[in-house]
Amino acid sequence: MLRDEQQNNNKSPTAKNGVDSGEFKQRMFTIGEEATTAIAATQQAGAGADPLKHGHAHDQDYLSKLEEKRNLLRKQKSHSTRRILSKNHSFSRIDSYGSNTSSSVFEQSAQVSFAEDRIRKKQRSMSRSISASSVDSFSSASYSSSEDDDASPRHKPALNSKGFSDFCIKNIRHADFGRREIEIAEQEMPALMDLRRRAAADKPLRGARIVGCTHVSAQSAVLIETLTILGATVRWCACNIYSTQNEVAAGLAEAGYSIFAWKGEQEDDFWWCIDRCINAAGWQPNMILDDGGDLTHSIIKKYPNVFRDMKGIVEESVTGVHRLYQLAKTGKLSIPAMNVNDSVTKQKFDNLYSCRESVLDGLKRTTDLMFGGKQVVVCGYGEVGKGCCAALKGLGAIIYVTEIDPICALQACMEGMQVVRLSEVIKTGDIFITCTGNKNVICRDHLDRMKSGAVVCNMGHSNTEIDVASLKTPELTWEKVRSQVDHVIWPDGKRIVLLAEGRLLNLSCSTVPSFVLSITHCTQALALIELFNAPEGRYKQDVYLLPKKMDEYVASLHLAAFDAHLTELSDDQAKYLGLNKSGPFKPNYYRY
Repeated sequence: MLRDEQQNNNKSPTAKNGVDSGEFKQRMFTIGEEATTAIAATQQAGAGADPLKHGHAHDQDYLSKLEEKRNLLRKQKSHSTRRILSKNHSFSRIDSYGSNTSSSVFEQSAQVSFAEDRIRKKQRSMSRSISASSVDSFSSASYSSSEDDDASPRHKPALNSKGFSDFCIKNIRHADFGRREIEIAEQEMPALMDLRRRAAADKPLRGARIVGCTHVSAQSAVLIETLTILGATVRWCACNIYSTQNEVAAGLAEAGYSIFAWKGEQEDDFWWCIDRCINAAGWQPNMILDDGGDLTHSIIKKYPNVFRDMKGIVEESVTGVHRLYQLAKTGKLSIPAMNVNDSVTKQKFDNLYSCRESVLDGLKRTTDLMFGGKQVVVCGYGEVGKGCCAALKGLGAIIYVTEIDPICALQACMEGMQVVRLSEVIKTGDIFITCTGNKNVICRDHLDRMKSGAVVCNMGHSNTEIDVASLKTPELTWEKVRSQVDHVIWPDGKRIVLLAEGRLLNLSCSTVPSFVLSITHCTQALALIELFNAPEGRYKQDVYLLPKKMDEYVASLHLAAFDAHLTELSDDQAKYLGLNKSGPFKPNYYRY
């Protein structure tokens, strides 16, 4: 009988134990009527008589009808309970009559299911995130756990597998994933790997003690390891609180590097990490590799004696180079500095071609916008602005450019873009991108006049281009939508979409092509080698451009990746042009 009931319970929802809905209701009504008649007959036979002991035929009919009704009710309850349990993905024990054992069992099952859901949400995801929409992932290129997002590692000492502890990162357990990221980057960085092979035996950086402050990514990890192979010792921190790939930092720490960086640092964490790189027992840096100038200024302010004994600075950003020129102008630059930001290879490839690809990546991952027909306002038409405009124009966006330089403005006009003042398009623009390196390019007055839903982001280096501080006032509400995406809501309900809190979009919200960074990092490595090995007196206390010969050498190292073959000048041709056959091929004043 139990087997028959179980088979009946497994039938489709359209048939309740072999009876459709209408037939089931009719049978229940008939049984109820018959049971009522039987009860009345029993009462007439003798009030208070026990029906179980009554010998009349109608008593037996009453009992059989009542039992049939009970069985049907049990089967219906069993079927309904199974449907509820199936919908909630939880399970209860069914008794031998097909009924649920108790309501408390079902409730307990549901509670366990919800608890398991909460546990699953905390479980670490070890697969590479594709979209920045995941609330558990700081970026598309980083593995992380929601349980660790808000925890600072400063007060959590960690050891790598070899007992090394001179580092501060998010989670050393992600080192294997970081190592794989580094290996992938190596495949797209041919020049840096070629430089390793060519110079590893000579160790041109033997004795160099380099303190670095750059974006901590898989590509910069390849640079760090290259510098070590060339003979240097290094200590490293991040120049941007949002751009660190935590698993890459873990991979470097596992390999024995003193790395102090994690994604989502607070302001005090940022300066603490810089200080840990400068000040350590048995360590005094003699070279600086900086991105933005924060490391350089920290050493000048807190460790002036260390700064005076250094051999040189290599700076790669617009903001950092500007600060170096200010130091040189005021006489505070006591050591030579190399400006690699204005080298041709850095300008054209990192600033132009890289931004042309990464701006779309960052915007797509964070906003899911379609660019066709959107009105995009790009502030600044330097190399970064040119790259952003080219990419967005190619997808059908309507581009407006703001510019202070008439030459850059004319270039924008010749490319078919309208040059305007920001105030002229502030109410109609859909997307606003700053690319100037200046401060307060977009201020509170502009933000107040933007339409609801406008997207605001920064592709310049500094986080001062958008006046984010002015938005942190009581009358405005901040609503976190996803990682690196905030809605800032005005009292009337208007909201703007702010990306990465005004910091660098592409490295905070997406990634940069490894091949482009191969060019940049190769330039940095050669600049460090040049400054460290330069004879006394070659470089004064000033800011220098990378020698043209080195720029051409960096470019030549990357040509093999395209199977490109250079044409060689004949002796007669070289004499006619007044050039050396091996270069440099252009004077320093040449504009590429």
